[in-house]
Amino acid sequence: MISFNYETNFELEQPDQISKWISNTITEENCKQGEINYIFCSDEYLHKINVEFLNHDTLTDIISFDYSVGKELHGDIYISVERVEENASEFNVKFKDELARVIIHGVLHYCGYKDKSDEDTELMRSKEDYYLGKR
Repeated sequence: MISFNYETNFELEQPDQISKWISNTITEENCKQGEINYIFCSDEYLHKINVEFLNHDTLTDIISFDYSVGKELHGDIYISVERVEENASEFNVKFKDELARVIIHGVLHYCGYKDKSDEDTELMRSKEDYYLGKR
């Protein structure tokens, strides 16, 4: 089950369509959908989590906590709406497109994709682009 939760005034447009898109991505990656929670929040909210749980004193657009068991995906994905807005402006893309990239980025981590090395980041970006084309 995919659920969307809000710790800010933001709410997704067409959450059922987005949920189906995420589910289709998981299936195409040969994984099984478990319980995945998206939590949309402010910079302040996500910064606190970043400091408390990851010991990083920085702003970020997404933090994911992966509780997957094998190929059955479970986890909590926190997304700062403020950071996504700023990144969209900085990268000169629409907010909804940047938000979709971040949404799918989180689930791709659960599917096993990393972004620590340049090579991993390149693969992650190509997977994001591929699935963005399917929404």
